[in-house]
Amino acid sequence: MTMVEPIRCIESIKELERYFAENSPRDLLLFTIGTNCGLRISDIVALNVGDVRNKSHIQIIEKKTGKYKKFPINSKLRPMIENFTRGKQSEEALFVSIFQNRLDRFGAYYIIKAACQTVGIQEKVGTHTLRKTFGYHHYKKFKDVAMLQKIFNHSNPSITLRYIGIEQDQIDESYNNFIL
Repeated sequence: MTMVEPIRCIESIKELERYFAENSPRDLLLFTIGTNCGLRISDIVALNVGDVRNKSHIQIIEKKTGKYKKFPINSKLRPMIENFTRGKQSEEALFVSIFQNRLDRFGAYYIIKAACQTVGIQEKVGTHTLRKTFGYHHYKKFKDVAMLQKIFNHSNPSITLRYIGIEQDQIDESYNNFIL
């Protein structure tokens, strides 16, 4: 199994957002939820309109762990969700495919992979890139591995750091800043 990487460059994230904004409000919302919430793709595609519309928080039972998770909808996502869900029924899938059925993780993979190729992102990407991107930038901003470990439901801080690719970054920085 190939390990995917986070998108470390903020400008690359902005390029993807511009690409999605020009091409698909659905894909923009999918990408933005992934990079702003840190959910697994299986939990994102399982969302219904009623799970997010007119809500202050998203509440789910994680598919992989069976654990309850609750987190606030941030100020970037709130207007996107309200615009995207306008006129839709609460029980509808939030993300539907071109065939009008619930988007699955394979469909999401192709959306993310194709967009990254189009804008020239070189990292190994997949749907888990969204979760790892959230984790990488959350850690870079707050430097709180314990909080991120709790958000991700990891059992050990070293798993969280390795998962988001920080370990190698730290090793590289250490080498680059150590000169005798």
